[in-house]
Amino acid sequence: MSLETMFNVTGKSVVVTGAAYGLGRAYAEIMAQQGAQVTLIDVNADQLAKTVAEITDRFGKVHGIVCDVTDRAGMDAAFDEIAAHQGGIDVVFANAGVDAGPGFLTPEGRRNPEGEIDNLDDAHWDKVIGVNLTSIYYTMKLGARHMKRQGRGGSIIATSSIAAFYADGIVGTPYMPAKAGVSHLVRQLAMELGRYKIRVNAICPGPFITNIAGGRMANVEDRQAFIRWSCLGRVAETDEIKPMALYLASGASDYVTGSQLVIDGGLILRPAQEVD
Repeated sequence: MSLETMFNVTGKSVVVTGAAYGLGRAYAEIMAQQGAQVTLIDVNADQLAKTVAEITDRFGKVHGIVCDVTDRAGMDAAFDEIAAHQGGIDVVFANAGVDAGPGFLTPEGRRNPEGEIDNLDDAHWDKVIGVNLTSIYYTMKLGARHMKRQGRGGSIIATSSIAAFYADGIVGTPYMPAKAGVSHLVRQLAMELGRYKIRVNAICPGPFITNIAGGRMANVEDRQAFIRWSCLGRVAETDEIKPMALYLASGASDYVTGSQLVIDGGLILRPAQEVD
């Protein structure tokens, strides 16, 4: 089988949540570039319209649906609309997420009272868990429902994080259990849905330069801690996640399910700091 055949997604019906910015936009771009039918879902109407127009201009027509991923009735309607318009649903990127705010440590290692557990705002906890975990569950549920009805299998890809594997003082506390929950949900659903030829996997990024956390990764000073911990000495651009997304969406990964694919420049290893 040729590489072109293995990685072919031409004509596949693809849904991407949280697609107006960052990693979601990167997923949508690579799918559109490779000939898939792509619908982007995001709550930010203005940015979504801009992103849809820019991707269409570069790679071909894509569609956008404005929807809050925590609105289950809205998501039901969106998936029904996509399935009718695109002839079913083959690939779902359950990607939407929000920043969890500061942790109990600053990047320099000092205590940050605002991020300590006794000072956490309960409404903020509920929002982070609602978007970063519960909405991922519901997006995956809708993907599975449509794929089972169609009877042709499919690929569900959740955006988790290396935060699923270790504790971190500088990341907001609600983010950690949310992403751990996503990673475990992926394993659980992979067991359940394999008999229907529906593959379920997670992409687990480390630090990427996106708009999350107010775009702090675009600031060189703010990303110094992550640079220090990276084996490669840098953080990533969103384009660098595209090959992994294409792999999981295509037939190249037909025997891959329940996996957690880490892309973090080795940051999870927290390498020893060498002194020249």
